[in-house]
Amino acid sequence: MSIVNRRSVLGGALAVTATTATGWPAAASAETPAAPAGAPAPRPVAPVNAEIAAAHAAVYKTLPEVVVGVDVEDLMKIHTAADADALRPQLVAQVWKDTGVMPTGLPTVRRDVGVPAELPAFTGVRRYDRLEVAMPFGYVATVFVLEPTRSKHRRVAFYHNGHGEPLDTMQRVAQGLLDHGYTVLLFAMPFYHWNPKTIQDPADPSVQLQPSHNDLPQWESLSYSPLALFLEALAVSMNYVQKTYRPSSVQMVGLSGGGWATTIYPALDPRITRSYPTAGSLPFFVRPGSPKPSPTRGDWEQRQDMQPGFYGLADFPDLYALAAVGRHRRQMQILNRFDECCFNGVGHRSYEAAVRQRIAIIGTDAVSNESNGHWELLEDATHGEHTISPYALSVILWDLDVHCAHLP
Repeated sequence: MSIVNRRSVLGGALAVTATTATGWPAAASAETPAAPAGAPAPRPVAPVNAEIAAAHAAVYKTLPEVVVGVDVEDLMKIHTAADADALRPQLVAQVWKDTGVMPTGLPTVRRDVGVPAELPAFTGVRRYDRLEVAMPFGYVATVFVLEPTRSKHRRVAFYHNGHGEPLDTMQRVAQGLLDHGYTVLLFAMPFYHWNPKTIQDPADPSVQLQPSHNDLPQWESLSYSPLALFLEALAVSMNYVQKTYRPSSVQMVGLSGGGWATTIYPALDPRITRSYPTAGSLPFFVRPGSPKPSPTRGDWEQRQDMQPGFYGLADFPDLYALAAVGRHRRQMQILNRFDECCFNGVGHRSYEAAVRQRIAIIGTDAVSNESNGHWELLEDATHGEHTISPYALSVILWDLDVHCAHLP
């Protein structure tokens, strides 16, 4: 796959650049016009992979019938920044029923644990730390902290893996962030990878059960939502990051179920400045039109019929808005058109413009005319895998470089 220099495309000539192992474009070729001194590099763009496109049916290239006639603007409940400020605590209270607010505690910290056996190899890591987040029913989530050997800034990035995807995507993305000087925190979903596979039986704490996500309703009660299992480690780790590193910004990237978490958590916590959820969600009206609707329906935590309280307050267009509205906040949703798993096709084109427009209007400060929020969607048609591609990673890193350049 080649990455095309956007400036060259707009100028009428196609100049193709190579990519490194992390997906970051290599130096431009001699034919690529040089950027003016001090100007940011042009955003990477890439063509549709013609060979993969030819192997897929028309359903991957045309709007599904189920989205025709849906008024996305009318579907959204958030019209102003005040609407966002009112909705966010209501959603938080659905997750943390007992307190109604996000956790304020800190994790147990184990410093300099050596290279964890659970992780793939990374370079440029000065130290690995391990955070342990204790939750109800005896569940203790693990988060790994990777500090870069060299860094010129105080920026932090969360990476969240999904439902057991191979760790190659995590390795590629986290390495790219480390190479750009970010302290990186690695998260996994409950019961996957380095997290415990069992949890106490809600009826008998002496018994350990090994549930799937779809088994979690038996832990639901008037005072507890299992949604907290997915989000509490993020919140507690954020408390630690703010206290320990005092970061100038915190970014979040996630794939699949981790893409869902990278949609939901920034919607609840404005301390996430920029988020890049990949292959993790579609609004509920779009999902039946996906070329593979069964996996796109999602697990327990992603389904409207399983979470009527939470998703009754906000469908995904409003969650995208919550994740993007606020001073210097941005979200870029990344969807793979030919994804072999889920959230594929082009149904997202039915809501992209409406959501982007709504957030642009909400985010414009009438006094300073500054943008206090930005949302966009990157449709990646360069491959057919369930991954964050090298091309998508190059755009993420470009976006961070350009929009964080002013931050210490």
